[in-house]
Amino acid sequence: MSERLKIGLFIDAFFPMVDGVVMVVDNYAKRLSKFCDVTVFTIKPHGDCDRKFDYKVVQCKSSKLFNVDYEVPMPRFDSNFKKALKNSNLDIVHIHSPFGVGAMGVRYAKKHNIPVVATLHSQYKQDFYRSTKSKILTNIMIDNIINVFNKCDKCYAVNDRIAEIFYGYGANHMPLVQRNGTDMLPVENKEEAIKMVNEKYQIDENTTVFLFVGRINALKNIFFILNALEKLKHKDFKMIYVGDGQDFDELKKRVSKSTIADKVILTGKIMDRQLLEAIYLRAKLFLFPSNYDASSLVQIEAASQGTPTVFIQGSATSATVTDNVNGFIAQPTEEKFAEKIDEILDDEQLYKKVQEGAVRDLYVTWDDCVKEMYGKYLQAIEDKKLKLNNRLNKKDKKKK
Repeated sequence: MSERLKIGLFIDAFFPMVDGVVMVVDNYAKRLSKFCDVTVFTIKPHGDCDRKFDYKVVQCKSSKLFNVDYEVPMPRFDSNFKKALKNSNLDIVHIHSPFGVGAMGVRYAKKHNIPVVATLHSQYKQDFYRSTKSKILTNIMIDNIINVFNKCDKCYAVNDRIAEIFYGYGANHMPLVQRNGTDMLPVENKEEAIKMVNEKYQIDENTTVFLFVGRINALKNIFFILNALEKLKHKDFKMIYVGDGQDFDELKKRVSKSTIADKVILTGKIMDRQLLEAIYLRAKLFLFPSNYDASSLVQIEAASQGTPTVFIQGSATSATVTDNVNGFIAQPTEEKFAEKIDEILDDEQLYKKVQEGAVRDLYVTWDDCVKEMYGKYLQAIEDKKLKLNNRLNKKDKKKK
């Protein structure tokens, strides 16, 4: 195409909220905006956001929910948002969530006969049930979001397991797979980075470090980690939790009452990417027993620094690895998770093999991911034009 492609990315959450989906959209937008006209359509959260963006952002009103990290978008009640969308003249819509903003993106695409694609990031059924405690309401809500996704021309899941889950939800077709990436590069001066982390968090250079990065939310099995590590309290280690969220205070309380309180470090949210890279590098293992996540960016970030991840069996995130090849998979009990960690620490040869496998198989840059998706955008546009032409030709034949 001779002209710059006009791309609309639609998401129902945004900064200052930081989660995997927000980071995915930010990384897509930053890279696509170098050769496309990109607009992120999203919400205006209730909170200060001092970020500057390399792309256009159009925000709608939102309503704050109590006891939940996220806010409810209200694009239909925001005339400025609707006007900006109407005048956007998009070539393609890419939705990253199926709620108010995402659904409006689908309607815009259908009205203007342009392609709409979706990325399936989350296991919504868990969220819905946790909020409603009702199977009936959960199923109704699942039907609603699947109705949105089924209107899209293509749906992309972040791994094979998530594709299967959404097909089980009722997707018309098995979603394709489009992997996520990371903006992190391997740390060049490793010794200096490790020294910085040791000094900042008062960690002895010989101490083993375990790490979790993400929203501090019970759904991510953050308490499971704590309980499992209590079974290894005789070991010399530090457990670093990086992140903030609705269960941060509860985690802090449980840590203080645990038998390993002196071994746990709660850093809160870290926005300094260089510091975060250094923490990943310092960690021996990234602990991610989440049954909630689809395919979190953090496991790719960990791999960028040569840090393998320990998952639990049956989780969607574990679908990206093979046990003892490019990651570790433990049985889903605290005892077995602790045993797996113990086994890994006792087998340095296996650890190095898996460490190399994680870098080789999991580490993907956003530049590569975005180039791949851009090609899919172009194909979707061509496919849409072909369908429209075929439809017009059929109408002409009927007239004749």
